[in-house]
Amino acid sequence: MTLCSSRVGLIVGAVMLAWPSALAQGRPQAADTALPASSACTGPIRDAGEIASVINGRSFRLADGREVRLAAIETPLIAVDDTIGVAAKTALEELVLDRPIVLHLATPMPHLYGRLLAYAFVATPAGDLLIQRELVAGGHALLSPIGIAPFCRNLLHATERAARGAKLGLWADPHHGVRPADDPADVLAHQGRFAVVGGRVASVRESGGIVYVNFGRKWLEDFAVTILKRNERVFTSAGMAPNKLAGRRIEVRGWIEQRNGPSIEVARPEQIEFAD
Repeated sequence: MTLCSSRVGLIVGAVMLAWPSALAQGRPQAADTALPASSACTGPIRDAGEIASVINGRSFRLADGREVRLAAIETPLIAVDDTIGVAAKTALEELVLDRPIVLHLATPMPHLYGRLLAYAFVATPAGDLLIQRELVAGGHALLSPIGIAPFCRNLLHATERAARGAKLGLWADPHHGVRPADDPADVLAHQGRFAVVGGRVASVRESGGIVYVNFGRKWLEDFAVTILKRNERVFTSAGMAPNKLAGRRIEVRGWIEQRNGPSIEVARPEQIEFAD
């Protein structure tokens, strides 16, 4: 349902304010948390209506039947990890149930399976909150950086660093946080999940139009990052030329799959971060 012009004016006026994080009391704050979330994580404004139920830590269903998937983050799913997944769902329920929601659609059309992909804002007595930011701040979600405006990515990344430094939520769990690249069995145990993997690059090789960033000498067993050769120029332009990564400590985030050993396919340089 489209907002009437007067209500649009009220909401636009509200989102132009800084976004205090009332639920983050007691948490360390990232250095750039004064950046207005409205100017960083935005899109067309739609009336979200009433929330009927929370599905998991990253999605909820509206009273009219539409399902909303939160953009820019990934959370542990309950089916994979009950403790952390339930905590993420509970955190989202506490944020959105019985509160007015405003959605900024990340894409104009429904995403996979008819879901709306959106940034969600909730009004509280202390001010309006970006839901994604609150989940990341509590250690309930990881930044998923592909397809995000730079300001929004920087905002969420800084928030994640603060939660990580304070060992909140999933960062306090030994089965989450950064997976060690030099332990391929550990990485492979997280197959099918979104994760952060960190370690020192052993070598970089190219074969069949794919650049392999290897983290061990046993190419058929050890963890590797794969980059399509046709995308190499994008990484070079961002200061992450694949052939310059050997010997560097990096962290990479994405979906863990198995190609001989465990691997993550990297499509954008935002998925890689120097850690040395």
